[in-house]
Amino acid sequence: MSNRASIEQWVEGLNSANIDAMMALYAEDASLHIVFAEAVESRAAIREMFAGYFAAAKMHCIAERLHEADAHVVLEWRDPIGLRGCNIFEFADGKIVRQRNYFDQLTFLRKQGLPIPPE
Repeated sequence: MSNRASIEQWVEGLNSANIDAMMALYAEDASLHIVFAEAVESRAAIREMFAGYFAAAKMHCIAERLHEADAHVVLEWRDPIGLRGCNIFEFADGKIVRQRNYFDQLTFLRKQGLPIPPE
């Protein structure tokens, strides 16, 4: 499967809150870096993070563009409630080994009706 096809499956997994399908795409020692938070290290920790997100919010990704170059795929996305972002995925041996997510946390929290943490 191409890296691009893996990200298309990742989007399907996210949109159906299918953590198992998403985690099958990550290497055991993968890391996920969200611009406003500490890095999440390991597939197990990434699973726990997504479980928390799915419990708190309705997430839906509309892929606007996918750019593939070598071992990287860039996903430019939006969601139905107005959030926009960009994820950069790095692959090794057919698995996601590093993911970087860029989006505005404050907009995410407000649009989802979630509490805004104190500064």
